[in-house]
Amino acid sequence: MHQVRGTSAAGAWRNWAGTVTARPARTVSPATTAEVADAVRTAAEEGLKVKAVGTGHSFTAAAATGGLMIRPERLVGIHEIDRGAGTVTVAAGTPLHQLNHALAAAGLSLTNMGDIMAQTVSGATATGTHGTGRSSASLAAQITALELVTAGGRARTYTAADTGEDAAVFAAARLGIGALGVVTSLTFAVEPVFLLTAREEPMALTDVLASFDELAGENEHFEFYWFPHTGRCNTKRNNRSEGPAEPLGRIGGWIDDELLSNGVFRAACAVGRAVPAAIPGIAAVSSRALSARTYTDIPYKVFTSPRRVRFVEMEYALPRAAAVAAIRELKAMVDRSRLRISFPVEVRVAPADDIPLSTASGRDTAYVAVHLYRGTPHQAYFTAVERIMTAHGGRPHWGKLHSRDAEYLAGVYPRFGEFTAVRDRLDPGRVFGNDYLRRVLGD
Repeated sequence: MHQVRGTSAAGAWRNWAGTVTARPARTVSPATTAEVADAVRTAAEEGLKVKAVGTGHSFTAAAATGGLMIRPERLVGIHEIDRGAGTVTVAAGTPLHQLNHALAAAGLSLTNMGDIMAQTVSGATATGTHGTGRSSASLAAQITALELVTAGGRARTYTAADTGEDAAVFAAARLGIGALGVVTSLTFAVEPVFLLTAREEPMALTDVLASFDELAGENEHFEFYWFPHTGRCNTKRNNRSEGPAEPLGRIGGWIDDELLSNGVFRAACAVGRAVPAAIPGIAAVSSRALSARTYTDIPYKVFTSPRRVRFVEMEYALPRAAAVAAIRELKAMVDRSRLRISFPVEVRVAPADDIPLSTASGRDTAYVAVHLYRGTPHQAYFTAVERIMTAHGGRPHWGKLHSRDAEYLAGVYPRFGEFTAVRDRLDPGRVFGNDYLRRVLGD
């Protein structure tokens, strides 16, 4: 047994949004799978709980612990690019922006991704990070193999080709909320880099909802943002293109993404937090601020954008067929309430997948995400939205705020019992447990 380099007494750890603070007894920053395994084994012998954290972009306490916290800073890098197999294997603590840049340099790309690149690959997949796609699914659904350190400090690789009990572990561990062990590397399916043409334009909410099925079906990647207190949306359609590449101009892109989406929006949110009565007027202006635009670029430059305004978020995954009704109910609730909502509501889609705890498991899905500026009281709004979402069989995002527990979740995930059975087999002593997992998975 040896001391893992980077071991230290721990101070307080906080997540990006400031919604979670943890005070682990000890932190380690391992650089190899062997060091992770040693740290897990030692902690288990000492009776410490173990949690691995990423960059803290989850809003829940999924990674919080008072025991051993495993930090990702040194478990980084591309292990292998296999062009023949169409895969990339990457260390679990690698940030998505590093992966995307490395793939682009090699002439490769993930098929789909979310809209930010700050998370680690393991943190993003463990909580179900997704983008929007007619037929391309979440990051976890693009995993073809993973290496997992389990409660006894044993490392094992699981693949999509496994059978029997190993196949069950692979299925569950692709999106494991940190409950099954510490993922140390991930292998993703990749493809030759391609071009996407992005078309962004404002539309009336009534028109978007009336044609939602067509918009989601006719575009490879469709999403929209509705501005509460208005009838206006900003829509985004991303589709593969033969090119040529026509990136956003440096000045125009900076004005839209940095000045308007981040700088001016941050100032508007601050005003709205101080003077809530001003929010409807600000929303009316904001909904007209971003102009229509079209551009063509490689995938990560189209899918992702900077998000520098800090917020809190709740997101629910609904059966695709329930989305329009739920959004209409959401708008009606906001209109009749005294709530003042400064952030747009984001709506995306995903195809059904076969991952037990994926929010799209077994059903075509629409996502409805609500946000508020950090520091703004959110409980009344999120509670009202959650009531609507759960009435439609909604599944909360594992890394975003919600109040659901294992009893509710077992009812909306048909394969919930498969996951908990794998957990019972791999971690019967709950070495990787914490309060959040006790609430959402039971004990």
